[in-house]
Amino acid sequence: MLNAIALATKSSLRASPHHAKAFFSSSTRSLARNKVLTIESMNDAVKNVEYAVRGELALKAESLRVDLAQKKPLPFKRVIGCNIGNPQQLYQKPITFFRQVVSLCENPDLLVPKNREALLKLYPMDAILRAEMLLRDVISVGAYSHSKGVPSIRRNVAKFIEKRDGVPANPEHIFLTQGASSGVQTILQVITKNHHTGIMIPIPQYPLYSATLSLFDATPVPYYLDESHQWALNMDDMEASVKEARSKGTDVRALCIINPGNPTGQCLSEENIRQVIDFCHRERIILLADEVYQTNIYQPDRKPFHSFKKILHQMGEEYKDVELVSFHSISKGMVGECGRRGGYFEMVGIDEDVIDQIYKLVSANLCPNVQGQILVDLMANPPQEGDESYPQYQEEVGAIYESLKRRAVKLATCFNGMEGVTCNEAEGAMYVFPKISLPQKAIEAAKKAGKEPDNFYCLEMLDATGVCVVNGSGFGQAPNTWHLRSTFLPEEHLFDEFCAKLEKFHAQFLAKYKD
Repeated sequence: MLNAIALATKSSLRASPHHAKAFFSSSTRSLARNKVLTIESMNDAVKNVEYAVRGELALKAESLRVDLAQKKPLPFKRVIGCNIGNPQQLYQKPITFFRQVVSLCENPDLLVPKNREALLKLYPMDAILRAEMLLRDVISVGAYSHSKGVPSIRRNVAKFIEKRDGVPANPEHIFLTQGASSGVQTILQVITKNHHTGIMIPIPQYPLYSATLSLFDATPVPYYLDESHQWALNMDDMEASVKEARSKGTDVRALCIINPGNPTGQCLSEENIRQVIDFCHRERIILLADEVYQTNIYQPDRKPFHSFKKILHQMGEEYKDVELVSFHSISKGMVGECGRRGGYFEMVGIDEDVIDQIYKLVSANLCPNVQGQILVDLMANPPQEGDESYPQYQEEVGAIYESLKRRAVKLATCFNGMEGVTCNEAEGAMYVFPKISLPQKAIEAAKKAGKEPDNFYCLEMLDATGVCVVNGSGFGQAPNTWHLRSTFLPEEHLFDEFCAKLEKFHAQFLAKYKD
């Protein structure tokens, strides 16, 4: 059989490369019918997972990058990935102190006494001392750690939380994770008992939540954010969502909140947070607070960040039975170390027997990566006033923050200046989520192409400008509305050019599909 295939293959290759490609395709499909694992036999839940942030638009963007590398003629010189909050991909500068400590932990031979004189010419003493302290606990970045994470790092996270909220934190209730995403997935897996388990998710929402619920075969219970009121939570709508789901036999167990919001960029008011906590208390619902953008706050005087834990504590004994899991990450904020995959979750009011089961579950994966844990330690305990590296750290963090504030305003202004586009300002996070009124001819063209109208718009934008955003339908949106999500992470010195590209494309798109 193998010899026959080899002979036929050689003949096909000589005859036609196209014929050879067709042969391989048909042969592969033929052989697949005899395989145990096929697209038909595999886990249906995996096939149901959708993740728009890395979906069709992102795949096409990668294809265009290949075309540019091969010098193919395109109407742009660079693909700009505004589809994902990935700061360092768009050249956000890493924090120097963090990278110094990490590099020393990776190269401990630099720390031996005989190298100290030379080392001090390259590294400040506080970075050297921090690396030495971390290595005393970690031993080596190539070694497994405790499955919850390095104990001393969890203690530093607990101190960080207490400093932020004025409320003590128990290190044994803190789990370090591979970014916040893996923590979210772990908790949702533990909460989900069967298909009837309902998890409330915002619309629009970050696709991690809908994808994870599909994977675990849980039932999403959507609630809509109010675009007309800066994407606030409407408590009447939330109560109606729970009531409707429970009337259909859904066991609504948890509520996912993203604050500051992704993709919507809002920062919840203290009043709204209190309403949410009261809602969870009355309805006996676990509160899952995704707070990874807590330092991306651009209007701190008007809309400061309040953690759900802090407000829960302030609400007193009546609410002590509320079950809360909060998530944080090194991927966002001014840190932006997405690729290192570090984060944590803290549990408040969770049954100790359940915490033991979560510990058992994460132990099956041995431990989160140690380099990510080290960055969590540095995020939680950065240089302090009086430390040698403090002035540089403050300067770097401040420069990134002020630039993000300016870019957030500039991009919202850009979209609001376009015909038929409205865009709420970004109070936090890294995104704007403008609403776009599309001409009927564009909607019909999208339908003919088998695309959602906003996806059709975003694909044409990518082809014309090289700017990759994400269509609003990938996050969910109110019926008969169309949106897109864009980061405001492109470099500031190129931002005017970036906005001009978007404005030019939008005008040309409207002219092309004018009703």
